[in-house]
Order: sequence, then C-alpha cells, then structure tokens
Amino acid sequence: MTPTQNTLWWQRGVIYQIYPRSFVDTNGDGIGDLPGVIERLSYLSDTLGVDAIWLSPIYPSPMQDFGYDVANYTDIDPLFGDLATFDRLLVAAHQHGLKVIIDWVPNHTSDQHPWFRESRSSHSSSRRDWYVWRDPKADGAPPNNWLSFFGGPAWTWDAATEQYYLHSFLSCMPDLNWRNPDVQSAMFDIVRFWLDRGVDGLRIDTAHYIMKDRDLRDNPPNPAQGYAMHRAMGDYDSQLHLYDKGDPDVHAIFRDLRRLLDDYSHEQPRMAIGEIHIYDWPTWAGYYGQHSDELHMPYNFGLLNIPWEAQAVRRLVETLEATLAPNDWPNYVLGNHDEPRIASRVGAAQAQVALLLLLTLRGTPTLYYGDELGMENTPIAPDQVQDPWERNVPGLGLGRDGERTPMQWTNEPHAGFCPPDVAPWLPVAPYAATMNVARQLQEPHSMLSLTRQALALRRTSEALGSGGYQTVANTPDDCFVYLRDTAQEQMVIALNFSNEARDIDLSKFGAAMLALSTYLDRSGSVDAASLTLRPNEGCVLRIEAER
Repeated sequence: MTPTQNTLWWQRGVIYQIYPRSFVDTNGDGIGDLPGVIERLSYLSDTLGVDAIWLSPIYPSPMQDFGYDVANYTDIDPLFGDLATFDRLLVAAHQHGLKVIIDWVPNHTSDQHPWFRESRSSHSSSRRDWYVWRDPKADGAPPNNWLSFFGGPAWTWDAATEQYYLHSFLSCMPDLNWRNPDVQSAMFDIVRFWLDRGVDGLRIDTAHYIMKDRDLRDNPPNPAQGYAMHRAMGDYDSQLHLYDKGDPDVHAIFRDLRRLLDDYSHEQPRMAIGEIHIYDWPTWAGYYGQHSDELHMPYNFGLLNIPWEAQAVRRLVETLEATLAPNDWPNYVLGNHDEPRIASRVGAAQAQVALLLLLTLRGTPTLYYGDELGMENTPIAPDQVQDPWERNVPGLGLGRDGERTPMQWTNEPHAGFCPPDVAPWLPVAPYAATMNVARQLQEPHSMLSLTRQALALRRTSEALGSGGYQTVANTPDDCFVYLRDTAQEQMVIALNFSNEARDIDLSKFGAAMLALSTYLDRSGSVDAASLTLRPNEGCVLRIEAER
C-alpha cells in the first residue's frame, strides 16, 4: 500500500478513549467527572502524548447502561458536570492541542427520553412512529424472532397500548425508527448542536444497527454457534443476524451524515468513526462508502477476533490492506469499555508487543485508558457487579465491569481516583499500589515509559505517521515483521510473539539503527543481517542505507 500524503488530524493522530465514570472523581461521589478530565489534560497531551480524546457518553441518563441509555442528547448528566463544564473542557483540550470526540448513540434512547414517553402514550401520538412498534402475532407472540444483544427477546410488550416495541439491547433502551424522516432530522440536529459547540468528531455507537430489515423478517438459525461474534454470546449466537442490523439502506444515512460533517469541515476537519462489529471485511469496508463518502472510519475490531499468534495477526493486517480502497484510512483497536483488557487477554509480556503493534501499523490507533500502564481486568465480586449484561446473562463471562475499573494514578487509597474516604463506583484493582501513573513515570522500563516513547517516535516519524505498509517475508513463523515507509524514511517493525529468542535476517535493508525496543534497554546501530529478538520483544529499526 502506498503512503497517503497530506494526512488529517484523525489520520496521523492517536485517539485515547476515556470512560468518564472511571477517570478522575473530583467531587467525592465515587464517580469520575468532567472536571477530572480537565485536571488530567496535561497528562494526556504533554506526559503521554496522544492527539485526541474520545469521551464515552456523558448525557443525562437513568444509567441503566451507564449512559448509553440517553434521556437527553443535548445536555450533560449532573454526575459529570453541566454544559458549561463541557465547554470549559472543550476549550482547555484545544489549548492542549487535543481534539475531542464524543459518543453519539443513534440506535436507541432511554425509555425515559421525552420522545419515547410521548411515543408510548397512545397509538395516535405524533411520535408513535419515532420508534418501532408492532402488533403481536395471532398467538400473542412477538412480531419476529429477533433477540436482544443483552439476552432475551428483542421485543417488550406494552400493556397500555397493546403493542410490542423493539429494543436491540436492554428493554429500557427502545430502538429509534430511522426510516422516519423526522427521526433523521432530529438526530442530525443533535449532531449540529455538538458541532456548533466545537466538537471535533463523533464515535457512533452500534452504527450499523440503526437500519433494520424493512419487513422485519425472522433471522435464520445459525448452523455454527459462535459464528456471528468473536466470543460466545449464549442464545444470541443461535441466529445469524441478517435482518436486525446492517440493512443496506443504512449507507444512505451515513452519506447524509458525511455531507453534514463536510459542511462543518471548512476550517477544521470533523470526522465520524463508527462501531461496526462485522468481520466480513468487504462488507465492513463498505461503510467507508463506494467513493469514501460515508464514515471516515468504521472501527476495526479484527485484533479482538483472532488468536494472538504472529501469523494470525499478519493475515489480518494483509487482508485489511488488500480490502481497503486507496482513499480508505485503516484503524486498529486492542481494547475498549466492552472488551477484556489486552494485558488480561495476552499476558503482561505480550501486552508490550501488542502496544508496539498498535502504534506502528498503518492507520489510526485508539488507546483505551489504562492500557498505557498495562492495566488488567479487576476481579469483581458478585455483590459488586454493576453491568446489566452480566446481570441478564450471568455465568457466561460477558460482564464488562472488570475493564471499567478506576484509572490508577497513584499509590494512595483508591489509586488517587477519588478521595480516600469515598467508595469508588467499582473497586480499584488490587495491584494499583504497584501499577500506577506516578510509579511508572519513575520507572525507566515501565509500560508507561514504553508507551510514551512509542508515541513520541510515531509523532516524529513520517513513515509511522503516514507511510505505506509491506509485510517482510522469510521471517520466523512466530514473528511478525513489516515495513513502514515513505520516500524519505524506512522503518522496520519486528515483533516476537514467542517466549523464546528469535534471529531475523534483515540484511536486504542494509545498515539500521534500533529506534525502540519494548525492553527499553538498547539502541544504536544493529547488525540487520542477524537481529536477535529476545523473548516477547518488539523492535523498531530505522533503516540507514540510501534508497
């Protein structure tokens, strides 16, 4: 793949996801807030060196799904602050050189949203058709066989109006009817509200869910349980989800959204990145649009869906590169608020390799808060469970509380997340006293030190920021080696996925300088003809030979 020139901020930058409830609590209620984010902006921009922050939902909400059940799209929940606080955050972030991306939740609202309250008031309500209401079958059963992602049927009976309403997730999160032009208009007005305030981008929650099959056809049975998702989902896996999401009509919606964002991009580019859990890559890539005129990026969750092995990762990257059109910009994710921590999935040693992979592949990386420290999933006792998914389908290991625990800042009580006499909303990790920002800043070989150096190298390297990608062949099977290059610079990244040392012959590149090792203990000239990667080591080499 040839390099892309004149990259925009969302292409050359690194996005850092903040789960606001768990970042910093400044008012002593055990829940993180927007003043806490403001307080740590210098850490994000200067100490760490990321380029943009994505804030998980901060809207007014009953918090049945911790903000993804939105009761008001144009305000801030008092737990986090208010609109004036958000405006201060936006100004301060921009002063620190940080872009701000907010979560937009277009598929559903809370059942406490005024729109839904009016919709369910009667069949004749002016907003009845803003949601998906249907009569029961003759035997009283739901209109079709669709299932909720969080367990159980995707339909709930409303006794007052004697119809079912659709909810792809919790029953308190009814799905909006995006086939209604009034819904489209209202939701785009909400986007304008935030863009007018100066927001730089949108992360679109469950983006491909917003358009369903027009005829609400039954989903067919799944002949191979587990086919649809990257982890076992219980009864949800019993169907192939062909009709309850991803209808082709959704692409027209995203083209309209792209035009809206383009209208706001004359002085500063605005962007949208969509949560799209699709692992058929041509279908996934379709969300860029046939003419790169839909989403700027559909989130790529491929690294969550494969064994953590060198050849599996190589094949994924090569497949993605072969699938993308010339103007489609790639991106990679290793973790977020819905996925177990990367260090828990692959181990502490390979977490360093994974970090280097994330920050050196072609495209935009998203770094989940705490992964720069190597945070692991925190054990959650049964009486501490907050996640409604775990409560609805217990015993399947689907709970997400473990990856949402408070950020670990210091070795103080509660890791400096909240005052010592306050109970945090989720327990702080038991290892926080030895794994925290303050301590790792003092340790030259810490995960945080590696993250900072990798981000600094990426920021100053043209090849890593906007260069092309090419796999380097004839390397050990348990190593993944690739070239990032521009006309001016070549960087070779060599990653050892094994627990044993591996020798790699890179003599075809000539002389090389070791720019970074995950061990953070060597640099300078290396013999490219016999580079030895130590167990679980990743290296970045700057090729010195003339092109």
